[in-house]
Amino acid sequence: MPDAKDVRRIALSLPDTTEKTAWNMPTFRVAGKMFATLPEDETSLAVRCPKEERDELVLAEPEKFWIAGHEAQFAWVRARLAVLEGEDELRDILADSWRQAAPPRLLDAHPRLGLPGGA
Repeated sequence: MPDAKDVRRIALSLPDTTEKTAWNMPTFRVAGKMFATLPEDETSLAVRCPKEERDELVLAEPEKFWIAGHEAQFAWVRARLAVLEGEDELRDILADSWRQAAPPRLLDAHPRLGLPGGA
């Protein structure tokens, strides 16, 4: 089961990622743009997710994904770390969110990162 240390390690391994405390929690940013947070007691993860995909995720796996009330109008989803299937799923979730926040220069430099089958 992944934990907050795994989130931090994997997030910071992504290109041009930094950690910054905001709203009294760790946030992870690519080129200054936030793509993940460790809210509350660090048992969950909040990541970027297009609203239409987010709604499908929550309906398909409500034990794993949910939408925090204050984030409902934004393209973010929460994931319970204890329910993730392991480090590979966590890495995929973080890389996908990173990809949504990364600037074109980084996407061009890492074209497969965050894509199915990508490194």
